[in-house]
Amino acid sequence: MSLSESYLSMDEPHPIDIVETLAQHHHWDFDRVGDDQISMVVEGQWRSYSITLAWSHQDETLRLISSYEMEPPHERMGELYEVLNNVNDMIWAGAFTWWPAQQMMVYRYGLMLTGGQSATIEQINAMIDATVLTSERFYPAFQLVAWADHTPEKAIKCAIAEAWGRA
Repeated sequence: MSLSESYLSMDEPHPIDIVETLAQHHHWDFDRVGDDQISMVVEGQWRSYSITLAWSHQDETLRLISSYEMEPPHERMGELYEVLNNVNDMIWAGAFTWWPAQQMMVYRYGLMLTGGQSATIEQINAMIDATVLTSERFYPAFQLVAWADHTPEKAIKCAIAEAWGRA
């Protein structure tokens, strides 16, 4: 039985219950923080991402925040903000932001389910997959700007370039 078939018999599963099922299915470490929130760790190629999903009844929105620690040199912050703006112009869903007090790079996304709509397991899985893929895609650009003194333009070109051939 597929993951989505297991939910067909339920009236309206809670979005966080769906996330918990996905975390179990993928063997991600997770912590059910409360009825409306779950935190987990998802391994990427470049690093591990701390992902938290929270359901807001008031807004009827499933909010996702993915973060990782990063301590860029103070003198490179202007370039980091510039690359953030350039990256955010390139992505359609979600956005990156820098939280200076926590020294964290953050990717945020919200799935609006207004009017009593229900989230599907496929939607939530796609949301998490897109978050990790987008973070993996642009992680090198943030690192190159912060630590290798690349310009934002050069860092983005390196980050999105496709590799040809085989190693």
